[in-house]
Amino acid sequence: MSNEDAVAILIHGMVEESLRVKSRFFAENAALLAQASEVIAHGFRNGRKVLLFGNGGSAADAQHVAAEFIGRFAVERTPLPAISLSTDTSILTAIGNDYGFDAVFARQVTALGQAGDTVIAISTSGNSPNVLHGVAAAKAKGLYTVGLTGETGGKMSGAVEVLFRVPSRYTPRIQETHIMIGHILCELIDRQLFPDKYPRD
Repeated sequence: MSNEDAVAILIHGMVEESLRVKSRFFAENAALLAQASEVIAHGFRNGRKVLLFGNGGSAADAQHVAAEFIGRFAVERTPLPAISLSTDTSILTAIGNDYGFDAVFARQVTALGQAGDTVIAISTSGNSPNVLHGVAAAKAKGLYTVGLTGETGGKMSGAVEVLFRVPSRYTPRIQETHIMIGHILCELIDRQLFPDKYPRD
């Protein structure tokens, strides 16, 4: 077998694994995704916002989804209020320096969150202390809490109102599914808030 053939087989295996993980997740969580989208859309209708946070690749996912809400997802429509809490370096470094890294999201949620807002907390392990503290701060203020994790859910299990557990323990496969969750939530919410922008099926 040539090196090119071996690499092609490796790539095929990665893609097949990613598809298996996604297929299983969305088959098992379609109703829960619909439920979460309805609650978030209701919040947007009533002047509420979404706060998103995570570390590393999960921070990038939080920023990505916030951009979809504020910019546009697939159609031209009114911007929707969303804030990624991992993007302001002055806030992150000030809180990290004065209160410790575990507080970087909790302080922001306490400052910005209002009852009826939604928090989307992303952690592949479900055990990131700063993410868990952010969730606790959100619950204390009456925010709707949504968590995205890997297979076990970690300590986020039972800590959020809706938990999306991707059936994998491999971070790349988990993160690939997380961004698809974000995209599906965006489209479901758009379709509820702006039905005239989408063709009827």
